[in-house]
Amino acid sequence: MLNTPSPTISSFGYEIIRDHILSSVLGKHEDDVLYWAGKELARKFPCKSQDELITFFADACWGTLELMKESKDGRIFQLTNDPEILQIKQRSFRLEAGFIAEQIQLAKGYLTECYDEKREKQHYVMFTVKWDVKERIMHTIPTE
Repeated sequence: MLNTPSPTISSFGYEIIRDHILSSVLGKHEDDVLYWAGKELARKFPCKSQDELITFFADACWGTLELMKESKDGRIFQLTNDPEILQIKQRSFRLEAGFIAEQIQLAKGYLTECYDEKREKQHYVMFTVKWDVKERIMHTIPTE
């Protein structure tokens, strides 16, 4: 994305915002709001390819995103990271799911959804992406 060195961000600072402030402010709506926030974030930081999507995850310190399977109407990704950073038991991964859904929707041009599944014992998150080839999405070009 930026390909420039950036200052190291404390994982503690990130954890405070992501796991404590957001969950406190959003309450029972946390998952829904994070999913739509991920979609909005994807529109602000569009990835032109799957490689850029994977790079974005690394640059954002979300972890290592890897394509595990692809079909005519979907993909399955796996997200891994150091278990202490991933915080799989405490964290919602709807932000990342929304981000992936919107990136693929923008690339494919079809209505797309992404579902996350925590694999706590194996320390990874599985993202299942599905698009509907019958539901074409019309893109509008953002103006500044």
